[in-house]
Amino acid sequence: MPTRSPSTSSTSFVSDGDRCAAWLTLPEGAGPHPAVVLVHGGGATHEMMLDQYEKWFSRAGLAVLAFDFRHLGASEGEPRQLVSARRYARDIDAALEFVRSHPELDGRRIALWGTSFGASHVVAAAARHPELSAAVVQCPVLSGRAIALRGGLRHLARFTVPIVSDLARAALRLPRRYVPLVGEPGEAAFVTQPGALEGWASVCPPGYEFDNRVTAASGLGMLLYHAAADAPRVRCPLLVCQSDRENLIDTAIAEKAAAAAPCGVLKHYDADHFTVYHPPLVDQLVADQIDFLTAHLRPRPENRP
Repeated sequence: MPTRSPSTSSTSFVSDGDRCAAWLTLPEGAGPHPAVVLVHGGGATHEMMLDQYEKWFSRAGLAVLAFDFRHLGASEGEPRQLVSARRYARDIDAALEFVRSHPELDGRRIALWGTSFGASHVVAAAARHPELSAAVVQCPVLSGRAIALRGGLRHLARFTVPIVSDLARAALRLPRRYVPLVGEPGEAAFVTQPGALEGWASVCPPGYEFDNRVTAASGLGMLLYHAAADAPRVRCPLLVCQSDRENLIDTAIAEKAAAAAPCGVLKHYDADHFTVYHPPLVDQLVADQIDFLTAHLRPRPENRP
């Protein structure tokens, strides 16, 4: 990878009246620059390894906007740890508007990048925004329904009481009921596939405490969320980086979505859901993603690696 140092600054934008904490990384040279908006996975925040993508993409001549969804991390929003595809969609729309209005960014050259469950939000957003230049997803989770059903009906039944309780608390404006997002197999957490808990921990920097909980009713929204169905309406070039040893979801879902997208490109990697974030695989993925993004965003030649 190139060795030039990017410049990252903290910023923010407003989504439905709440402030979303954001980080803007600019490449060297004069703007306006093409931009990539990073969309993280389920319950994750900017602290969880997004900085490496900011550095790599910006060194290739691309501006990068990363942000925390509302209710998570450094962003505003109550209750905390609420996962909502509907609200997150509006956050992404607000992020795109921020990019379009920024004087150093080129609103005609914007791409979305999503990882894990963030891939669902990227595919859904790309279907809403035909003006985008490109979209990239890695280790894609394109169906909350498939994740929820993977543990079996008995596992799902364990959440009936917490979900009903949380819905009642929300209606009465009482403190919300929480359940773990990820746990060991057999535990009462939404995601319990083998290796999932260790995988989440592997993307947390030393000293960072991952808030491993979500409002219980978030699971209901997850069960109804199937972004793979939006793939046929994605008009921009879409790169799907598929982990062939995926341990959270059936790989056929992402493969079918890539085939259904009019300009879909599918690349295979000998990886599981979490090894894509770490060497040596991350270097291969990012190199392929940079080739794809620079081909469609066309940064100035002097900014190419």
